[in-house]
Amino acid sequence: MKENTVLTHTTIEGLKTLRLPAMAQGLVEQREHPDYANVSFEDRLGLLVDLELLQRQNRRLERVLKAAKLRSGAIVEDVDFAKARGLDKTTFLSLVQSPWVSNHHGVMIVGPTGVGKTFIACALANSAIRHGHSALYVRVPRLLDDLSVARADGRFARVMSTLARTDIVILDDLLLRPLNDDQAADLLEVVEDRRGRSIIATSQLPISHWHEGLGDATVADAIMDRLLQRTHRLELSGVSRRRGDTAATPLD
Repeated sequence: MKENTVLTHTTIEGLKTLRLPAMAQGLVEQREHPDYANVSFEDRLGLLVDLELLQRQNRRLERVLKAAKLRSGAIVEDVDFAKARGLDKTTFLSLVQSPWVSNHHGVMIVGPTGVGKTFIACALANSAIRHGHSALYVRVPRLLDDLSVARADGRFARVMSTLARTDIVILDDLLLRPLNDDQAADLLEVVEDRRGRSIIATSQLPISHWHEGLGDATVADAIMDRLLQRTHRLELSGVSRRRGDTAATPLD
């Protein structure tokens, strides 16, 4: 018995050295519960492997969700279709399984302030992360300011690389104000690098008015062409849900 205990301890330490902590903890639990004595070696090993895989998946999910910097803890299960705000349930649910990300499609969400554009964008990104994708939330006004500073201090290429390698970038508050030519040029660089990747964009402006806010007409044409290729559109309506409805969760 003492020899078996020593061997088990050695195995547990070996599993930890191999960075298999869930398997190590699982082996401890199996040793502490006599019922496992009636389980075959193969089944016990399978249970340990399943524990390790589950813990790794959970760690990855936690890591990617943290890196995404989503503005809220929005999940698709909390999206409210009861309010009359023009969100088509069938269209939305068709996006939940995230095939649009694998197919490199985009999602444009437009509507007045307070109707839940940001919440819906973050809920879709959260769902995509749970399906194995990566995401990053940015507000366009802040992003353009950061890119301007990054260009001046030599970090521009690094910032752009981070954006380019992320499966989904949420561009929140697009065209909250008209862009000058330099800002439009930087935005073009961002969306150009998204070829083969996905964008979720939210805006208070109807898509038909985007062109006039994108600076130089030639640059605006290029941005619109890239943003609207293979794009799903969610057009919301209604009054702000911030007005006297403190129980409502989905907000911009």
